[in-house]
Amino acid sequence: MRKQLCNYSLIIILFLTFGCKNDKQQVPVENEVTSDMAQINLANKEMVPPPPQLTAGFMPTWVKNAVIYEVNLRQYTPEGTIEAFMTHLPRLAKMEIDVLWFMPIYPISKAKRKGTLGSYYAVADYRDVNPEHGTLADFKKLVRKAHEYNMKVILDWVPNHTGWDHPWITKHPEYYTKNDKGEITDPIDPSTGKSWGWTDVADLDYSNPDMRKAMLDEMEFWVNAMGVDGFRQDVAHGIPMEFWVEYRQRMAKNKNLFHLAEAEIPEHNNKEIFHASYGWSFHHLMNEIAQGKKGASEIVNWYKNERSKFVKGFQMHFTSNHDENSWAGTEFERMKELVNVMAVLTFTLDGAPLIYSGQEEPLKKQLEFFEKDLIPFKNFEREEFYRKLILNKHRNTALWHGDRYAVEPEFIRADDDVLVFQKVKGNDKALVVLNFSDQVQEVTFPFDIDRMLEVMQGRELVLKQGDPLRIKPFGYRIYAEHKHD
Repeated sequence: MRKQLCNYSLIIILFLTFGCKNDKQQVPVENEVTSDMAQINLANKEMVPPPPQLTAGFMPTWVKNAVIYEVNLRQYTPEGTIEAFMTHLPRLAKMEIDVLWFMPIYPISKAKRKGTLGSYYAVADYRDVNPEHGTLADFKKLVRKAHEYNMKVILDWVPNHTGWDHPWITKHPEYYTKNDKGEITDPIDPSTGKSWGWTDVADLDYSNPDMRKAMLDEMEFWVNAMGVDGFRQDVAHGIPMEFWVEYRQRMAKNKNLFHLAEAEIPEHNNKEIFHASYGWSFHHLMNEIAQGKKGASEIVNWYKNERSKFVKGFQMHFTSNHDENSWAGTEFERMKELVNVMAVLTFTLDGAPLIYSGQEEPLKKQLEFFEKDLIPFKNFEREEFYRKLILNKHRNTALWHGDRYAVEPEFIRADDDVLVFQKVKGNDKALVVLNFSDQVQEVTFPFDIDRMLEVMQGRELVLKQGDPLRIKPFGYRIYAEHKHD
C-alpha cells in the first residue's frame, strides 16, 4: 500500500513532511541533518544452466524499490526476544522499511562454542528457534505481524556448515567433509588446505545428494510452515553452483520469494539463481575513499568495470552490517565525516540499500559477536535521515533497481572531490550532488534546473545552466523531478 502512491503525490508528501522554502535567488550552503552525524571467492566454476522456467517473472515486483533492514535479534533489546523486538515493528514501518532480514534465529551449538553465547552461525537445529529468542510460535506471529505492516521477512540461512551438536553429526556423518583420518572437519580454505578458523562449525559435503535434499527440505519448512518471504544465503560463494540450481528449482513454485547471496559472483545473478548479491567491492571502495586512499572518481571506474559484470538482478549496498560492525569497525570509524555521503550513495547510485540494526540511532560502537552487547537505542537521531532516503527511493522510479526497473546513472562530474550524477526514467529524475572534500565546492550543470525539489531539506531549486551551486564540506544534495501532463 505504501508504495502505490503516484509520483505526483511525492511532491505533496515531501512538501508537507519536510517543508518547502522557495529559495530561487540564492541557495545556501547545505546543512547536515545533525552536527554529530558529520562525524573469498570459493565458487564452483562448473556452471550448470538454470532451468528455463526460472526466467519468467525472475524478480518479484515488490523487490523493485525495496529497502532491507538487518535485524540482530540478540542485541536489539535487553530481552533479546522475538516478543520484545515486535514492539519495534510500528517504528520500522514508519521508517518505511520493506524487508526485515533476521540474522540466524536457530538454536546455537554448545559443543566447541565460541564465547559465552556462541555464533549465530553455529546452527544446532535448522527447524527450531533459539530458546533465548522464543519459540516457533513466536516467530510465526512475528512474520504475520510484519506482513500486517507491509514488511517482508527473510531468514539468514547457513548452508555451508552446522554446529558440532547438530543431529546430523551423529545420525548422518556422511553429510560432512572428512580429513584423511575420516574425521569431520571445520571449513577448510581450498587455496591453502588450512582451516578458515571457524572451529565452532562442521563443514558440510555438497557432493552428497542426500545432504543436499535434506538441506532443501529444511528451507522449505520455513517457507511453507512459517511463511517467510525468502533467504539471505550465508557464504553463498562456498557452495557449488549445482546446488543453487537445485535450490531455485525447488523454490521456483513460489514466485514471490526473494533470494539474496552473501557473495559477489556475477553468475549467481546472471544465471538467475539469486535476485541480489552483496556489493562487497563497492563497500570496500567507499571505505578506501573515506580513508583518503582513493578519490571519488574511482566510483565511475567501479560502475564501468565491476558493476557491469552483473547483467541480471542487482547488488545490495551498505555502509555497515553485522560483519563489518563487529570485525572492521563502525561506519563512523571507517567512513568518518563521509558517513552521510556514503549512505546517500547506497540509496541512489545503484541497487538496493541495507540498513543495519542501530544505524538509525546511530550505532557508534562495535557489537560483540559471541556475547550479549545491547544496541543503545535511545533517541533514534538518524531515523528521519533514513526515512527521507527511503521515501525518495520508494517514490522516484529513476532510483528503482533490478530487471526491467533499473536505469544507469549519467555521470556529470567525477573527480577526487565531487561526484555528480543523474538518473532519468520516464517523467522521473534524480540528481545527486556529493562533496567528498573538506572544502566548500561549487558545482555547475550543463542544463537548466527548473524547480527541482531537494528531498532531504524540502527546498526548491531553480538554476540556470552554468550557474554555480555551493555544497558544504562533506555535503550532499538529492534533487527529485516529476513532470506530468
